[in-house]
Amino acid sequence: MVPVVSVALEVVAVYFAHHRSPCERGTNENTNGLLRQYLPRSSVMPHDPATLQAIAALLNGRPRGTLEWRTPAEAFSQLLESPDASTG
Repeated sequence: MVPVVSVALEVVAVYFAHHRSPCERGTNENTNGLLRQYLPRSSVMPHDPATLQAIAALLNGRPRGTLEWRTPAEAFSQLLESPDASTG
């Protein structure tokens, strides 16, 4: 039997960026730039999970202006701890 998760859905506005318009995808482009610090375009992509997890830990531990200078890990933890995060 497949477990079922029930989540109350709200109406959320969704915006799609125009093709070849990186200025409309600021956070995505910023994250790509941060990744390029660890994985330059000319480098071979590492395949071992330990290296990829280390890079993810470094990126998730870096404060972001879009998150009011919290780290992504802190923002995610706070989201999970909020009373609105129930799946009941």
